[in-house]
Amino acid sequence: MEATPFYDVNLTYEDNYERGPFGDFAGEALNKLETQAIQATQEQSRELFDFFGQPVFSPFGIPAGPLLNEHFTTAALRAGFDIATYKTVRSRAWGCNPFPNVLSVHPTSADGTLTPNSEETQNGLLADTNFGEPSSISISNSFGVPSQDPDVWQPDMQRAIHNAHNAQVLLASFQGSRTPEMNEDQYIADHVTTAKLVLETGARVLEMNTSCPNEGHGRLLCHNAELVGRITEAVKNEIGDIPLIIKLAFMPNDESVETMLQHTAARGTVQGFAAINTISAKLVDKNGNQALPGEGRETSGVCGAAIKSAGLEMVERVRRVQHNLGISDDTFHVIGVGGVTSAADYLSYRNSGASAVMSATGAMWNARLGLDVRATGR
Repeated sequence: MEATPFYDVNLTYEDNYERGPFGDFAGEALNKLETQAIQATQEQSRELFDFFGQPVFSPFGIPAGPLLNEHFTTAALRAGFDIATYKTVRSRAWGCNPFPNVLSVHPTSADGTLTPNSEETQNGLLADTNFGEPSSISISNSFGVPSQDPDVWQPDMQRAIHNAHNAQVLLASFQGSRTPEMNEDQYIADHVTTAKLVLETGARVLEMNTSCPNEGHGRLLCHNAELVGRITEAVKNEIGDIPLIIKLAFMPNDESVETMLQHTAARGTVQGFAAINTISAKLVDKNGNQALPGEGRETSGVCGAAIKSAGLEMVERVRRVQHNLGISDDTFHVIGVGGVTSAADYLSYRNSGASAVMSATGAMWNARLGLDVRATGR
């Protein structure tokens, strides 16, 4: 029987927000997972891991994306995912891209791997509703970073933080919102405003998204390291000692990573990178037409099994450049994200230098993944 993901890809974002989560993150199935998670905690006596100053039972969780609100984050924590990331919030309400947002994506390589900036990403990948096996699913991620108004998300985030048990943590994701009339200083100020709003909820670790089209269609903030440096300096001045992570897209060479590190971690404004988000690709249906409806949606971020190789490559690159720059592992950490669908994938990231690991697509279709990772003891 085909697994039901906890985010229902056949419903709109709004319906998921109001009615979710689904599958094993709801009802009696979730109760059983929680019972197993509690038993595992009691049986597996060991030292806790450190996640940016917060103790966690395992350095594994779900990144910004599928956990839309407190109902989702609480379900994830109950199911044994010890780091739950509250979906990226803004300083104002922001609408979602039209439905559908999630399609199954099918790279043509023998092992299903998608290479960033390859000919295949430019010419078009088949995207449809044939999702297949959870261990090999790759999907489109075409939402546009929607957000509720702060009057809605602030009290909801407070509840989410309150529901994180001992040795679990709620990671708060945010980003600045650029509108046509804004100049650069106003854009920076919006990041600071949003960070302050997040801080007011009691969040203990913040993640700033630089890896979605913050700058308009197809333009990523993380491609402008100098601006990221200015923003993170301003944000850090606002949040003080609270750890700040930035979420990055794939960077193809050491030079781009070095520039980002020099503008952020080397200045002490950023305590970690989370990488990667997605790989951008043109998506087409079986007839070669645009798969996702609407202007500006010819391309989409692809996540899931297809991007694991790129994620591992990025973690290794960041660690290598970090060490070359003399930035200490005591002050800087890497969160590995991308294509984690099994405990073995988790271990691959840890062995590549990731301090913590997260899974979105894999966790959506396999609610036991948190328990599987806990069982590794790493």
